[in-house]
Amino acid sequence: MSATEYLPKIDEELYSRQLYVLGHQAMQKMATAAVLVSGMRGLGVEIAKNVILAGVKSVTLHDQNDAQWSDLSSQFYLSENDVGQNRAKVSKHHLAKLNTKVAVRDYTSGLSENFLADFQVVVLTDSSLEEQLHISDFCHANKICFVLANTKGLAGQVFCDFGENFMVCDSSEADPVSAAIEHITLGNPGILTVACDDEQGHHFMDGDWVVFSEIEGMTELNGSKPRQICVKGKYTLEVGDTSSFSPYQRGGIITQVNVPQKHSFSLQASMADPKIKTPDRNKMFRYRTLHVAFQAVHIFQNKFGRLPRPQNQADADRLVELAETLAGEQELLQKDLIRTFAYGCMGDLSPMNSFIGGVAAQEVLKAVSGKFIPLDQWLYFDAYECLPEGEQLTEENCAPRDSRYDGQVAVFGADFQKQLGKQKYFLVGAGAIGSELLKNFAMIGLAAGEGGKITVTDMDIIEKSNLNRQFLFQPEDVFKQKSEVAATAIRLMNPNINVTAHQNQVGPDTEHFYGDDFFLSLDGVASALDSFQAREYVGERCVRYLKPLLDSGTHGTKGHALVFLPYLTKTHERGQDSDSQEFPLCTLRHFPSTIQHTIQWARNQFEDLFKNGADNTNKFLRDPTSLETEGMEALKMLNLVKMSLQEKPRCWQDCVAWARRLWECLFCHDILQLLYNFPPEHETSSGLPFWLGSKRCPHRLHFDYNNPTHKTFIVIASRLFAQTHRLHVHEDEATTSQLLHDLHLPPFRPCRGMHIPVTDEEIPTLPDQTVLVELKQELGKLRQELEKGSALFSAYMEPLHFEKDKDSHLDFITHAANLRAENYGISPVDKFQARRIVGQIVPAIVTTTAAVAGLTCLELYKLVWQHKDHSSYRHSFFQLSEPLLHRSEPLPSPQAYKYHQKTWSCWDRITVPGFNSKGEVVTLKDICDHIQREHNLVPQKLLFGTATLYDKEDKIIEQQPPFSLTELIHQITEKPVSEEHHLLVLSMVCENEELDHDLPPVHIWLQPMSSQK
Repeated sequence: MSATEYLPKIDEELYSRQLYVLGHQAMQKMATAAVLVSGMRGLGVEIAKNVILAGVKSVTLHDQNDAQWSDLSSQFYLSENDVGQNRAKVSKHHLAKLNTKVAVRDYTSGLSENFLADFQVVVLTDSSLEEQLHISDFCHANKICFVLANTKGLAGQVFCDFGENFMVCDSSEADPVSAAIEHITLGNPGILTVACDDEQGHHFMDGDWVVFSEIEGMTELNGSKPRQICVKGKYTLEVGDTSSFSPYQRGGIITQVNVPQKHSFSLQASMADPKIKTPDRNKMFRYRTLHVAFQAVHIFQNKFGRLPRPQNQADADRLVELAETLAGEQELLQKDLIRTFAYGCMGDLSPMNSFIGGVAAQEVLKAVSGKFIPLDQWLYFDAYECLPEGEQLTEENCAPRDSRYDGQVAVFGADFQKQLGKQKYFLVGAGAIGSELLKNFAMIGLAAGEGGKITVTDMDIIEKSNLNRQFLFQPEDVFKQKSEVAATAIRLMNPNINVTAHQNQVGPDTEHFYGDDFFLSLDGVASALDSFQAREYVGERCVRYLKPLLDSGTHGTKGHALVFLPYLTKTHERGQDSDSQEFPLCTLRHFPSTIQHTIQWARNQFEDLFKNGADNTNKFLRDPTSLETEGMEALKMLNLVKMSLQEKPRCWQDCVAWARRLWECLFCHDILQLLYNFPPEHETSSGLPFWLGSKRCPHRLHFDYNNPTHKTFIVIASRLFAQTHRLHVHEDEATTSQLLHDLHLPPFRPCRGMHIPVTDEEIPTLPDQTVLVELKQELGKLRQELEKGSALFSAYMEPLHFEKDKDSHLDFITHAANLRAENYGISPVDKFQARRIVGQIVPAIVTTTAAVAGLTCLELYKLVWQHKDHSSYRHSFFQLSEPLLHRSEPLPSPQAYKYHQKTWSCWDRITVPGFNSKGEVVTLKDICDHIQREHNLVPQKLLFGTATLYDKEDKIIEQQPPFSLTELIHQITEKPVSEEHHLLVLSMVCENEELDHDLPPVHIWLQPMSSQK
């Protein structure tokens, strides 16, 4: 029996999103690993939570200490009643429920070497420096991976020692890059030119390893050992010495491969000469100071039996002295940074632990899976820009109070804690990021005081696949509303939090619910959405009501945390969904070169065969004039209707026969027609081979019932065809086999006059009118025949709406795509990967969501402080697989243009009172007069949405009676203005040749200006 047979089976439904990040092989390795996490304060429980959700074999929770008040500021599984109880024992009950596939144990004795020897990874989060060094040495000598993580207030560190010869089996997160080859030169180095259909060029990077296949001429490269490449340009690569090879003729594929990499580590050596991973090389000096400060605080704790007291000058000076002694003359230290470190190092902050815990947990997963590049070796991170601007915190204000927020008060003070409690925030989305944000909100006490309120909305219900990374949900919560369950969960974490759960989608249809009063009452908005369109809409609402926006998102191990503030930063910009991609029609129909092309083609086939044909047939049967449209789409629709009516099955045999004819058409006759038009030796008008580069020359398939892909396609297509025709059939495998054996199909006959477009520009836009008229007449006759035979009702069909999680639908997509891939020599995919591609599923892992939520809530601190300095805010982008972190100041609010000494920005608006001096709702004349008087602008047009309210050149509109604005909107749009609408937004065009930009929107307030927040 091979070793692979002992590898555990992975629950694809539970781990589906994470499998798209790590892959089956990595997760199978993880499922055999035992992990120890020592220290069950906020950081330790965060790491343990992430590792348990990820799906290792076992996690042991170690802590010899009891819970204290200061732990409650970030340890989300401790309550006030648990103070005085062992942290590991209390945490075990909660952590074990996160993933029943992981054995969770607690351990409360000392860490002996015999005990440590049973683990593949040891994580320390709350150990002395002496214990760190001793355990690290033991782990290093015994091939046990070692991870150290620590936070002190607004500073954190992570360290990795994976031994002398740690092998990274797969360093890449994305699918292997592949491209068609256009040419390869003879030389040293040889230059390869990639065939690309777009301007982006190839996606290879310097240092990638690649292999070659399907090359004609320079065949020495086919199947050779991996070669390392060097990028020369958008379309060119250096591929090593090709000088002795045969000349390149045509064709070929270059594909990225993973080559195992060896890494070596050591803690003792790195203490004196640390290799520090830094997001900003200009801050290397700062991180070396933090490296010394973290060591010095251990010495301070040994000497005084405690950490430096919050905001205590004497303790800060003592820490500076210890750090200087430790560093010696060789190291120049930033003394002010060490003092700042000392002032807050008693603090324990949930956002810091979320970020550092996400990073550290990902390193644990790297250690047990060999997937991704480990940290080499130190990461330091600080967020001291979260401290107040120009305000001095006092020792008295930061002193402990036996409160659940003591760990946070130690950093920011008790007055700030009160401000946090008063906040009113709107969280849109209660999924993966939303769950992590809500956890942080509960821990920091957001809206946990008088007048505070969190409103969270999410229209989705909980699915099994959510449980792997949305830790507020348990298996018993499946099919319940996300927002309700999440709100209940954080009330258990912090009973004082004021949270209201909704199940509404945020968009134009719910503006009556989330309208003027709602947004005006808010202090800010947090977006935890996975839809670019929804995030864009939320961003627009924040601009309208001048509310700060915290926007976060993830994709695999990549994450971003952004902050947008009125008048300080740029507004939230329109994004592009990286997972939604449109391919040229000609590529899909005739010239696919990737599996993505064939899967999209299969998806289109599903729509036409099982949805569009049925939809249009039903429309036609209800009303024959409903399909009276023009263009090629009309021809396509009518043909689908004709085929649906003519090919209506009466039994299972009819369905099988139809599916077999479909197979022959798609994978044999269509290909033969393409090759008839463009034979393999065909040349372009310029004399170049037609089948070159991204155009792969196809070959026909021969049907083979013993081929499981061929057979399954027939059976699945037959079932779906029967379902669309509302036919209940009894499948009989023997009958199916005999029918396929006996069925004789006509041989292929080429259509000599058929035009096959090579580019989308060649696709005709108008059909032959004669053909269209004849088709309509045929359909008319078919309908009359149905009416005569009283068969009209039975002709109605059942359209099938594609669902990526429905097996029969996905089976059709997978087999159709793989058969077409075989036509074109493209590597097939399994059903699991097909689901990801066709469903546009975003890969996700809990470590990333935890890290992104932590960074987001660090920006929240600044918003509550109401920082005015633009430079204190941060946009953060990271990739845990590398690991990489980039933090930068947000771009400032741009000045759009200047006119009459007035500078307009993207946040500006022209505000007009909604009532005139008589207390009446303003008219258009009142509005125009106000704008001209206050801003020296003469409106030429005023629009409410797409409705034109005023046009100076339109005499009819200009001469209309002086309706009030609300009456006019009602008259033109035929919709009354709701009494709940206090703000009406108009767009304006003005008479002025100097203005070539969009003017700010015109805001009409139908309430006293003093009531606007």
